[in-house]
Amino acid sequence: MPSRESYEVHKEEKSLVQKAKREANQEDILAAALGMRMGPQKPPAAFWQPLKLFAYSQLTSLVRRATLRESDRTPKSEKVHNFKVHTFRGPHWCEHCASFMWGLMAQGVKCADCGLNVHKQCSSLVPDDCKPDLRHIRKVYSCDLTTLVTAYNTARPMVVDMCIREIESRGLKSEGLYRISGFSDSVEEVKMAFDKDGEKTDISVNAYEDINIITGALKLYLRDLPVPVISYDAYPRFIEAAKLTDPEKKLEAFREALALLPPSHSETLKYLMAHLKRVTQNEKFNLMNKENLAIVFAPTLMCAADLDAITALNDIRYQRQVVETLIKNEDVLF
Repeated sequence: MPSRESYEVHKEEKSLVQKAKREANQEDILAAALGMRMGPQKPPAAFWQPLKLFAYSQLTSLVRRATLRESDRTPKSEKVHNFKVHTFRGPHWCEHCASFMWGLMAQGVKCADCGLNVHKQCSSLVPDDCKPDLRHIRKVYSCDLTTLVTAYNTARPMVVDMCIREIESRGLKSEGLYRISGFSDSVEEVKMAFDKDGEKTDISVNAYEDINIITGALKLYLRDLPVPVISYDAYPRFIEAAKLTDPEKKLEAFREALALLPPSHSETLKYLMAHLKRVTQNEKFNLMNKENLAIVFAPTLMCAADLDAITALNDIRYQRQVVETLIKNEDVLF
């Protein structure tokens, strides 16, 4: 009767033989795919390693491109890629055209949000379908709104949700809500906590007793957005809508302007306006009506990308009217 030791040796030998057969089959398939004619004397293992790496990279690119084609059947993402010039270590292939990326430095570009690697010349051909990865998101504040909600797979930024929940749980009747500023060092502390801990950040009454610190953190988040909640593209339509005097035409113009916002911006604005409406419903305690809130939030929620000083000054009153209208008609506009 064979011993246990001899059985284990036989099992290991059998495993090695099966592995060698699999590798031989892979090499035959790879040689056929590359149009190579193999003689009885096959090349050594060192010959196959770079070819296998090449084949793997090609397969990865094909899978990604197939995924992109599949996504064509679903609604397009509003997120464009955030490409930066990048120096790649080791061999790399473009994930758009599947060609080799030549050179020792700055061979191509890499999306800072999702990690997609492509040639510089291919970057303009890639669809606007960036799916941000949390591994590439280094902070919460100053991060593009759409990038953040896509990476966390949420409808709105966590800062907006968490701050508003905290404010509504204990601060709606606080006098001067949003008008009175919190201690700046504490607001900065909340910001750093969100950047470090994300949704695990503690903003409860035990951590920050003064509700004005939480309102300050929310206003700072909205102010730090690279693209305002009311985006640059939609800004002119909102200003034009605010100038209209006919109530029906004005509401219709606002609906058309809201339709221009990216989904994440629209959802954030909707949630914020519903909250500010509830703030106004407690006006007899907090002394904050829609006019006061508009003064606070208008410059935070909207601004033009490039306006001369005179036009910017003239727009201030219309910016306030935009926010007032959104708060007043929150229930019919969203």
